[in-house]
Amino acid sequence: MTNSPNPHSKTTANEIIVNVSNENVSRRARVREHVNPLAKKYSVAIAPPIWTEIYADWSKPLSLDIGSARGRYILQMAQMKPDWNFLGLEIREPLVDRCNEVRDELGLKNLHYIFCNANVSLAGLLPKGSLHEVTIQFPDPWFKRRQQKRRAVQPELVATLAELLVPNADVFLQSDVYDVALDMRQHFEVNENFVNLAGVGNFADGAIFSEHIPTERESSVISQGLPVYRAYFKRK
Repeated sequence: MTNSPNPHSKTTANEIIVNVSNENVSRRARVREHVNPLAKKYSVAIAPPIWTEIYADWSKPLSLDIGSARGRYILQMAQMKPDWNFLGLEIREPLVDRCNEVRDELGLKNLHYIFCNANVSLAGLLPKGSLHEVTIQFPDPWFKRRQQKRRAVQPELVATLAELLVPNADVFLQSDVYDVALDMRQHFEVNENFVNLAGVGNFADGAIFSEHIPTERESSVISQGLPVYRAYFKRK
């Protein structure tokens, strides 16, 4: 895999362009590190786009990344798996704008980013049974107990995903904060529509999600010798 900072550089079939670095996005889109999803400005659900106008082929299986941040993960996945569509939801609008600019620069027709609060908008954003995969990676931890209602994974979000995912779809969760990973895992485990492939009460090992490309946060944490807590679920 080759990283190139130039979106117009030529690549071979085995190369993946990665140019959504922190420096690149920060220069074009200054954002706060954390955004309160319970703020009034994020409380209104967005209208869904016309999906057949967003993707070149809407019939391809759809992978959803909730909290796509700077978008680098699905930017790479969309190039590695051109037979899939990828959708990123992110609550920080400048990041979404920049990510869609990069997508256009690269001419990727199977990738899209949307600015929204996933907990507010997801239920009405996609048709039921339209998702084939979901990733939620390193969401904001919101450590204080009174702030934990701001965390991305809530019971209502899990219930919504159960309606949107096709049977046997994959759900991949990870965090470097044990309490956050535990919280996410437990929310999925108590929903009868999902099964933890590592067994109830267990985290998954690092090799369980074979086609996964490490996120920037993941690579940084691992390089420091720190643990990453993962959970891998199937929709029944």
